[in-house]
Amino acid sequence: MSTHPSLTIVSTSDAPGAIGPYSQAIKAEDLLFVSGCIPINPKTGEIVEGIEEQTAQALKNLIAVVNAGGSELGKVVKTTVFLKNMNDFVTVNGIYAAAFGSHKPARSAVEVARLPKDVLVEVECIARCVSSKPLHNNEYSLMSFSSTNSLK
Repeated sequence: MSTHPSLTIVSTSDAPGAIGPYSQAIKAEDLLFVSGCIPINPKTGEIVEGIEEQTAQALKNLIAVVNAGGSELGKVVKTTVFLKNMNDFVTVNGIYAAAFGSHKPARSAVEVARLPKDVLVEVECIARCVSSKPLHNNEYSLMSFSSTNSLK
């Protein structure tokens, strides 16, 4: 089965490639569905160590895919954070807050028994794609964030 013509597969070398039969992201009209990003350094292929470093790398990977899909962090409408240990919630929250700044998308955080490659954290999101079409009266423009305002 092939991908429907109304869907666009998004791929970037600025984030690690999919480790299974899925895409980094799929664009459907003005929505971008980003697969779970784990803390693999895309340049080395290595998993970074520690919850702080893993959270930062997973978010850097997420930002790279969001940008490659024609969106930006300020257009993310929903994230899901998967944690191997909910005791890491406060630490992850601090790094997540630094990345998103004053933009606060809807979010779920879930503890799971295990994540791919035994990482400690994985983050996925849904974002609205950047568009030149005017907003309707019942819509509003979210603040714009670039990866330079996020994690270094």
